[in-house]
Amino acid sequence: MGALKPWHIIVFVVVLVLLFGAKRLPDAARSLGRSLRIIKAETKGLVDDNNDVAEKAEPQHGRQPLQGDVYPPAGQNGYQQAPPPQGYQQPPAQPYVDPVQQRTNDR
Repeated sequence: MGALKPWHIIVFVVVLVLLFGAKRLPDAARSLGRSLRIIKAETKGLVDDNNDVAEKAEPQHGRQPLQGDVYPPAGQNGYQQAPPPQGYQQPPAQPYVDPVQQRTNDR
């Protein structure tokens, strides 16, 4: 049932020639060959890139951990808050005004 016989191929070629013409078929085959070459080159490039990444990801055995003391960070969460500049006064707090409430009162 699924066997491909020689006369199937002949009928297929005849239909292609009738649909596209004898002049366009070589151009189409040439374009298909170029596309396949491009795809092959790109996939080879991807495989080479993956190998390069794998080689770079390997640990280098010549490295040693740092030697020395570890000190906790100064201040909370590792940050120190700078003191305010001399003569700086915080502005007075302003009351909150709800813009929706204010809009309804304006009407």
